[in-house]
Amino acid sequence: MAALELKQQLKLSQQLIMTPQLQQAIKLLQLSRLELVETINQELEINPVLEEVQETGDAEDTGEFTEENVAEPFQEVEVTERVREDFDWEGYLDEYSSGTPVVVETDPNREWPSYDHRLTPPKTLEDHLAWQLRLSDFSDAQKEIGALILGNLNGDGYLDAQLEEIAEMAGVSSQEVEEVLRKIQVLDPVGVAARDLKECLLIQAKCLQLEDDLVVRIIENHLQYLENKNYQALVRAVKRSPEEVRAAIDVILSLDPRPGSRFNEDSVEYISPDIYVVKVGDEFVILLNEDGMPKLKVSAFYKEALSEDSGIPSDAKEYIQGKLKSAAWLIKSIHQRQRTLYRVAQSIVKLQEDFFEKGVAYLKPMVLRDVAEDVGMHESTISRVTANKYMHTTHGIFELKYFFNSSINSVLGESVASESVKERIRQLIKEEDSSKPYSDQELVQLLENENIRIARRTIAKYREMLNILPSSKRRKTFWNPQKGNSRPA
Repeated sequence: MAALELKQQLKLSQQLIMTPQLQQAIKLLQLSRLELVETINQELEINPVLEEVQETGDAEDTGEFTEENVAEPFQEVEVTERVREDFDWEGYLDEYSSGTPVVVETDPNREWPSYDHRLTPPKTLEDHLAWQLRLSDFSDAQKEIGALILGNLNGDGYLDAQLEEIAEMAGVSSQEVEEVLRKIQVLDPVGVAARDLKECLLIQAKCLQLEDDLVVRIIENHLQYLENKNYQALVRAVKRSPEEVRAAIDVILSLDPRPGSRFNEDSVEYISPDIYVVKVGDEFVILLNEDGMPKLKVSAFYKEALSEDSGIPSDAKEYIQGKLKSAAWLIKSIHQRQRTLYRVAQSIVKLQEDFFEKGVAYLKPMVLRDVAEDVGMHESTISRVTANKYMHTTHGIFELKYFFNSSINSVLGESVASESVKERIRQLIKEEDSSKPYSDQELVQLLENENIRIARRTIAKYREMLNILPSSKRRKTFWNPQKGNSRPA
């Protein structure tokens, strides 16, 4: 049996190590402009060596006039006021002496709350209903049940929980929950806390005192005909004249199928683009948006502290030296990020020149490799640079990822960008006859006539991505009472 022994052996090999500096540079590449500003501000707080450059202009830049930058001295202008002899001083004093005194804030150093802190938060559906619940004739026990009901409403105002579940949580019977639910359903907005579309519409119809009307019959028994726009079958099912059915449908269409949606409006999020592309003459100029981005420099005070005659202990100098290296690397990484972003934007503008000239319909197929080869970088670097960044163009604001899209073969063998095809589908449907909308197969034929070869299932996929309904749901109909029937156009 051979004995085990330990031996030392030297081996030369290459290994890629992600240093902290390299990790920081890669992280900065994929940050948006706002995230970069936040990162810089954080570094300014934790690194005492970093300082923000205070931009100060000369008197000419700030618009201040001094004796040195003015050719001739200003002449004092004498202003004289002349009062008419017949001026009504008594009426003047009576009119202006009773006004509310104006308080002028003269302290320039006073800190006022920011604009965001002065905004009123939007009222939610639960807040709106809870306010009505407190003012209505609900007992304390019923208010507790009502609070549980309000807490289980979705964004459209529908109840997402079973009555038995609410009853178990409240420790009451299902009949008591049902009673509170009926009261909540007639609060504003009417139809809230319904369990399905039929119940929601029925509650609103009954509030309009249409219990025995044709509207209620259609909602209770024939909603599927309305969904499919099969008005002929609806007229036969209710055995009423087309005029009466049409009037009932108009009433149903005026009801709100999502009563809670108006309280669920998302706040508008404004995008601050990272890049501006402006056409000057016959060329496109690329401008990086550095608005609000602090300009960094290394503190001269700490540089002098590292000199030999500064008298600072060695451990403090070692600490300062580490912070200086970190600050210098951060400034270098930010500059490198800006240069890389500019080069990538310049390449996109060059490769997609037709888009910037003519619009979305002229977008070309492009992948990361095309830009990577043009700027001499790796595809992973291009992917990081284009992440979470937006470009402002004459045709709107687009994410940089938008310019990278797959290709679709045309009849003539050329390639067309998928986004251009989507835009063309959107335009065809926008210009179609609403009484005879294009089917997916008809769209295939129309695009083939424009030298774009695409399958019907791809049309359906793109249409769903554009949130466009199928042709059967887009068709608009009119009524033909003379034939005693409804007929689609």
